[in-house]
Amino acid sequence: MPMTSVRSGVGEDVLFDLYCYTDQIVNVCFVGTDEWVLVDTGMPKTANRIVNAVEERFGENSKPKAIVLTHGHFDHVGAVIDLVRKWQIPVYAHPAELPFLTGESKYPEPDGSVEGGLVAKMSPIFPNEPVDLGNNVEALPDDGSVPGLLGWRWIHTPGHAPGHISLFRDEDRSLIAGDAFVTVKQESLYKVSTQEKEISGPPRYLTTDWDAAKQSVQKLAALKPAVAVTGHGQPMSGQELAEGLEKLVTDFDRIAIPDYGRYVNRKH
Repeated sequence: MPMTSVRSGVGEDVLFDLYCYTDQIVNVCFVGTDEWVLVDTGMPKTANRIVNAVEERFGENSKPKAIVLTHGHFDHVGAVIDLVRKWQIPVYAHPAELPFLTGESKYPEPDGSVEGGLVAKMSPIFPNEPVDLGNNVEALPDDGSVPGLLGWRWIHTPGHAPGHISLFRDEDRSLIAGDAFVTVKQESLYKVSTQEKEISGPPRYLTTDWDAAKQSVQKLAALKPAVAVTGHGQPMSGQELAEGLEKLVTDFDRIAIPDYGRYVNRKH
């Protein structure tokens, strides 16, 4: 894809067991130490880049116990087929995302008409076809547990995608938010490129249910996360995160919901 950012190829220790690696414009997470899980798989055709980052952190021929997908949009599953083929590991996702991960259904068309910047205008070229993982993907456990990640739980946070999930660890209030909210204004090519920090709602051009998106942000803010890694933008923590989330919840209709667009029903 013809987009990148100043953080592309950069990895960051958010916590001792939570590593954020930026693949062009999207983040993937390595969660754990000796045994670990990969959360999301970045942009298309970037498997070698992710493998190199994995081996640099964990050693040659290292691989995760599993892959967990926050959702199935192209920039979060781009390398999943190649990585599963290489590592022979299971993939987990919310049941509502499985049709988009088994070749059954494609997502609604990205909305190039939505209010926003150049990335929004470019979005009709983004792929919305499903990947087909066949029997390599399975539903996350009903009890909220995350295979391979003791102490973490998954939370259904729809709106940006029907089966979007976020991951939360109650012990230290660590959050992997996916695209439920992000820390960069993802519609703006300039802000994506420079990774200018600001808490924003989910990327507008692929969000189809704004009522659900608002409820998801409220649900995550109520957890009072101490640190958050989002699908796009830089990790955030402490007062900056708390104040940014509070502002987003309080003023979601103005900050997050576009004034116009194919999937906008402006009754707010």
